[in-house]
Amino acid sequence: MTIRRGLVALLALALLAAPARAKDELIIGVAQFPSSLHPNIDPEVIKSYTLSFALRPMTAFLPDGPNVCIACTELPTLQNGLVKLEPRGDGKPGMAVKVTLRDDLFWGDGVKVTTADLAFTAMVGHDPTSGFANTRTWGRVERVEVIDPRTAVLHFDEVSTLYDRLPGMLPAHIEGPVYARTKGTGEYGKQSTYNRAPETPGLWNGPFRLVTYQSGSLITLEPNEAWRGRKPALKRIIIKAIENTAALQANLLSGDIDMAPGDAPSLTIDQVLQLRKQQPDRFTYIFKPALTYEHIDLNLDNPILADRRVRRALLHAIDRNTLVARLFEGLQPVADAFVNPLDPMAASGLPSYQYDLARAKSLLAEAGWKPGEDGICRNPAGDRLSLQFSTTAGNKLRELQQQVLQNQWKGACIEAIIRNEPARTFFGETLKKRVFTGMALYAWSFGVSYPPRQTLASDQIPSSANNFGGSNYMNWRNDEVDRAVLVAETDLDPAHQKAAWATLQRIYAEELPVLPLFFRSDAHVFPTWLKGVRPTGTADYSSLWAEEWRSE
Repeated sequence: MTIRRGLVALLALALLAAPARAKDELIIGVAQFPSSLHPNIDPEVIKSYTLSFALRPMTAFLPDGPNVCIACTELPTLQNGLVKLEPRGDGKPGMAVKVTLRDDLFWGDGVKVTTADLAFTAMVGHDPTSGFANTRTWGRVERVEVIDPRTAVLHFDEVSTLYDRLPGMLPAHIEGPVYARTKGTGEYGKQSTYNRAPETPGLWNGPFRLVTYQSGSLITLEPNEAWRGRKPALKRIIIKAIENTAALQANLLSGDIDMAPGDAPSLTIDQVLQLRKQQPDRFTYIFKPALTYEHIDLNLDNPILADRRVRRALLHAIDRNTLVARLFEGLQPVADAFVNPLDPMAASGLPSYQYDLARAKSLLAEAGWKPGEDGICRNPAGDRLSLQFSTTAGNKLRELQQQVLQNQWKGACIEAIIRNEPARTFFGETLKKRVFTGMALYAWSFGVSYPPRQTLASDQIPSSANNFGGSNYMNWRNDEVDRAVLVAETDLDPAHQKAAWATLQRIYAEELPVLPLFFRSDAHVFPTWLKGVRPTGTADYSSLWAEEWRSE
């Protein structure tokens, strides 16, 4: 017995002394799964995070840095002459943006990325039946003048402040035939190879490509053999969806997943804060202030919510400062509007709605709502002040927020009925087709100073006419907002842009089509052996530079 114990002890010492095995596989745990994989249709944070491993945008913001070319050789600007104003036939100015593609960019099947891909993407994006979400760029590209396989000029039908915010391209040799044979609103997205056969190598031009896809649960990425840039150190990245965040945390602690990224839907910040207290040395923890905005969309078709006094009462009735202090240790500041103070376009002096239960009750009384015998308000017609309140099922923190808000609203005689759904249904159907009846809790992720047409402009209200491509789920229509969005998008004068952004934030805070909650900090949990990950805090996610990730 003594000899056996000695051998066991020696073996244990040997194992401790042996060098750690270099890991070349990374399992990432996320709390949502993309509702589809087409990069330009149905925008979602989880989709953008996932596809950034495998697709290159034309331009992107570096982590804590400037906007730079990713798929092109030089960022087009007015100063370097690659951007020029040009007259159009209607007498209004347009804009010509010249781009030169990198010579070393290939699709995963070995076909070179060329300006034919750029021209095809612009053509599809200009088609209102395609369902493209980014109509601000592709919808304004009137034509693409192909000079040679690497050089092209994008001719915009108006002046655009977003001339250097150029998204990625689609592979014309794969998606071209699909688009050509699809007719009717929404058909292209349904038939796209990205959704029908996402393992097709030629869909991907980044350092990784998608090799296996299990709908609703798992995506596997491996190095793209056609990638000519820095060779990825990791041999496999697995993205595993566990939609219950408590179960996700259990999987992290058990070692079934290695990483919970803060810039994708994953662990909530309260879970990460608690985990850091309990396991301070087991993982690497990073809290990155982000341009992500947690809020509650209001369906303004609902006659209760159509009254601005009710919307203001809803915000006065909740104690956001206490919520932030208790759940997030003050790491997530309360929001007055949708622009983070970190953004250069953030305005000051906006209307602010402090917790004031008396004011909330007074506003409701002005709107004709008075407490009933059961404590819930009723109007003169006897209708209850009752609103459905939805979010992504299984997100522990959001469900906790719902319970807190539900209780606080009850103190103002407002009934909130919680009815949650899986993320794929919530984003893929309920919000997209505007079938929620009351309030929807989720987050928007913004690019730096990116005008909010997609979320606030009246032409972005989802409908069958635009293939449910917009994200103005509130059905908010405001002419002054539409004009200010247009200035933010088309006026090159910095002072005019700043004024337009201030107008947008002021009207938003006054009218409250959305209840602002707080700005998030991305809470990342990495294995200690993983190096090279650079959290960004913007919509250009850390996964965009995954070729830099390595094990040590």
